[in-house]
Amino acid sequence: MRIIAPFLTAAAVALAVPALAQTAPAPTAPAAPASAIPATEAPRAQHLGPLVTPAELAATDRAPLILDIRGADYAKGHIPGAVDAPYKLFRGPTDNPGRPVPPEQLQATLSQLGVELDRPVVVVHQGSDQDDFGAAARVYWTLKSAGVQDIAILNGGMNGWAAAGQPTETTPVTPAPSLIEITWDDRWTATEAEVAAIAAGKGDAVLLDARPPGFYEGRQAHAAASVPGTVPGAENVPHTEWFAGSTPAIAPAATAADVARALGLGPDREIVTFCNTGHWAATEWFALSELAGLPDVKMYPESMVGYTRGDHEIANRPGLVENLLRQIRG
Repeated sequence: MRIIAPFLTAAAVALAVPALAQTAPAPTAPAAPASAIPATEAPRAQHLGPLVTPAELAATDRAPLILDIRGADYAKGHIPGAVDAPYKLFRGPTDNPGRPVPPEQLQATLSQLGVELDRPVVVVHQGSDQDDFGAAARVYWTLKSAGVQDIAILNGGMNGWAAAGQPTETTPVTPAPSLIEITWDDRWTATEAEVAAIAAGKGDAVLLDARPPGFYEGRQAHAAASVPGTVPGAENVPHTEWFAGSTPAIAPAATAADVARALGLGPDREIVTFCNTGHWAATEWFALSELAGLPDVKMYPESMVGYTRGDHEIANRPGLVENLLRQIRG
């Protein structure tokens, strides 16, 4: 087990990458024949995602479905056309919030929200802090696993949209239900059994604990977790590593790739992220899978709340007296 140095942030890595040397420009490739370039239309991006800026969202002609996951704040003002889709719709029960919504229930929810597999979806969070991004990343992970083909997160969230001077409205939007049929794709999901096998030394996967060091070290615990601590063999890479300083906007793809390389994470090994309830871990999964482009990244959705309920060894677990004191203090 090891803790990744907290100073290794996206901002630090970006600053550490040296500027390109001043060299003569590379030869310019021959221009394509005029017949190969449409005269009236610029090339169209295949996908909106995985990140979209306020300006890009305002200018797109792709007619995306905008899912506003903020909950009660939706009524105070939202992006024109956005649908109210509270984060709780994508979460499990109170005693195990990271548990994925059953496919039948998820399909019914997505239908009521108007989600279609082949229509772009933009997920909007508040953008007050870096925790907000985790909610959007968890919804993104859920939609991707359900088969939605084009998903983007509004980087900076609703706060970024407002700061850019973009319009809002307060009239609620009632979407037409879709006829969506989903098939859950488990390529991005790690199970409790898989995590336990990795912890036991079976396989070559990397376990990444996305929580702040206090949780990893056993000094803090989620209220629904049975005990403090972490999965044996896990490395601590806090979700904050993927942001530039304290900004709520996640760092761009190139920086995420730099951070991944600096951490020694590459395409040759499976990576499994976890946290307390699959929220911070979703940010880490998103950064590694969708931004850095690593091919074999999974998230363990139930994370430590689920794992501590099983019969598993827990690393960094405090002693009996420390546990009793923690429970007394709340």
